[in-house]
Amino acid sequence: MDPSMDLPFTEDQRHIRTAAAELLTARRMTAGARAVREEPEGHSTALWKEMTELGWPALALPEEHGGLGAGVIGLCLLCEELGRHQIPSPLLPTVACAALPLARHAGAELCAEWLGAVVEGRTLTYARAAPHGRWGTAGSTLRATPAGREGFRLDGTALFVPYAETADAMLVMAQTGDHTELTALLVEAATPGLRRHRLAVVGNTPEYRVDFTGAVVPAARVVGAVGGGGAVAETAAALGTVATCAEMAGGAQGVLDMTVTYAKTREQFGRPIGSFQAIQQHCADMAVDVLGARVSAYEAAWRLTRELPAALEVSQAKAWGSEGYERVCALAHQVHGAIGFTAEHDLPFFTRHATASALAFGDADHHTGRVAEALGL
Repeated sequence: MDPSMDLPFTEDQRHIRTAAAELLTARRMTAGARAVREEPEGHSTALWKEMTELGWPALALPEEHGGLGAGVIGLCLLCEELGRHQIPSPLLPTVACAALPLARHAGAELCAEWLGAVVEGRTLTYARAAPHGRWGTAGSTLRATPAGREGFRLDGTALFVPYAETADAMLVMAQTGDHTELTALLVEAATPGLRRHRLAVVGNTPEYRVDFTGAVVPAARVVGAVGGGGAVAETAAALGTVATCAEMAGGAQGVLDMTVTYAKTREQFGRPIGSFQAIQQHCADMAVDVLGARVSAYEAAWRLTRELPAALEVSQAKAWGSEGYERVCALAHQVHGAIGFTAEHDLPFFTRHATASALAFGDADHHTGRVAEALGL
């Protein structure tokens, strides 16, 4: 851990967490994963409107673009509470994977148009289009061909694009030169030549296959420079990963909370099962995993907020959080027994979220390998 990191949260950050927890606790029954699983949007549009009015999409954005300047830590506080309450939301892909990369790499006109739109509640998403749908692979399954004054023509398929059906625009990584050269483009949802197909996925977030067939994107929609998309992709991956780590830490905390409550109230042999040593050991192990996930996530967020090198810390957080969250869910199922597998119980929603989150932005094996590389091994 960086010894200069100020781990205790500021008063403003504690207020953000408390306010988020209060709102999401009150809205969980109408906006949680169970409540919105049949909704075509995949989330509660009423809650999104409320979040926008409260300034959540603006929280992490720079003040010069109409944001509140709370940085990556502010975003992670919100994502952690969304995970703890299991409330699907386009906040993470909109801000972490698209708006913040735009703020760091896009020109003034593009920032003025789209960051202001995010502040007002419009949503964005991110299409990395990595070959075979695997994070860490070079290139893109999308090809951007120069089309003269029109800009570029996009062809190919992007997999696992969250909220693609409802997003107002997508930050897309496309191949423009050799197989490693990427160019980042902001593609509006109404662009002709786009087709979206919802995928059957294990998680609670709606994900899509997006087909691009001769989709024309103006040159003014290039983010950064032509051929400079690699830096944009790295920014989006780092921010998306750390926000996902915070969300996983929140999910693990939610599982721990419900498990401890169950252990205190469920009785066997005339006493609460929480009085048995085996149950106590499970809950203690869960608490250790939750704390490790939270501390590592916020160390990475702290470094990203200050624009310090953070590749090692991001991968440490994702490697720990991916496996830790799954361990927490597995132990919770042991404590709950059969009731934890029923459709009426909330635990399966957390378990599905843990499985999907562990794969997002690279699994534990991928990030453990990156940690080893950073150590010079």
